[in-house]
Amino acid sequence: MRVKQICAAVALAAGFVLFDAAIYVLFTSRCISSESEAMQEKSIELESYLPFEEDSLIVKLESGISPNGAALSGNLPVLDGATALYPIYSAFMNSWYPNDSCDFDGESFADESLLQKRGTGGAYKAVADGTADIIFCAKPSEKQLEYAAEQGAELTLVPIGYEAFVFIVNKDNPIESLTVEQLRGIYSGEYTSWDQVGGEKSHIGALQRTEGSGSQTMMQSFMGETEMKRDILAFTGRSIGYSFRYYVESVVQNGGVKMLSVNGAYPSAENIRSGDYPLVDNFYAIYRSDNENENIPLIIEMILSDEGQKIISETGYISINEI
Repeated sequence: MRVKQICAAVALAAGFVLFDAAIYVLFTSRCISSESEAMQEKSIELESYLPFEEDSLIVKLESGISPNGAALSGNLPVLDGATALYPIYSAFMNSWYPNDSCDFDGESFADESLLQKRGTGGAYKAVADGTADIIFCAKPSEKQLEYAAEQGAELTLVPIGYEAFVFIVNKDNPIESLTVEQLRGIYSGEYTSWDQVGGEKSHIGALQRTEGSGSQTMMQSFMGETEMKRDILAFTGRSIGYSFRYYVESVVQNGGVKMLSVNGAYPSAENIRSGDYPLVDNFYAIYRSDNENENIPLIIEMILSDEGQKIISETGYISINEI
């Protein structure tokens, strides 16, 4: 009888582990992968947001001119950037570039394509190396700045929109809000069980992103001088992860996970714009300061115009200018 009870308990425990692992795969593979770059790439399908395609999901505004009436011509800049911002700069190309600017073979962009999507780390390397002219990313990490300096590249960062940094948990986790101090305590290892921050008695699986990703750079900035520890038990208990709001909003709407309030403020568009939600930062159009391509200032002007800001807003981000 006792053997049966033990077997039943083991089976139940295994069931919970499998359930939590399934939840990890379901939402982590789409928005907060702790290690796999391939899983992160699938969060936004390249072919679904291509420019110049009739069924593309990008915002389509096609004036093709700047506020002062100028149009792009001659040496057109190569656009690149973070995966999460790809729908924005693909929409910029759709509005302002000729139809033959993008060369996509069904899996990746050709080397000669003026649209690339190398992700945050690859885009910062590309702009420093001179293989991309304008990239669209969150602010660079120290390593990315060091690499640029090694290439003799000073970077100009132009704020073009706002994005919220959010923390997410499974929808069944009873926790709804954490303070900044509690979040830092979780990722420093001070808190290891949810009952220490107002939840149930269960291990906190504190997931992290890959080094150099936009989310990981933002998380390191959020932690400041507090050392962040990787959780070797992240696959057990109830997980918590982080990403940018745009990445996870659709997953939240589908009901798999939920975004947490921070200091009592939910990361809604209203709270982001008002500043009530505390974890908000800019994202940028970034180029080498010594890049002499005459179209770069024109594109920056277009991005900050009503049309460019409308693209950002309708894509699901918060525009830097009221429109």
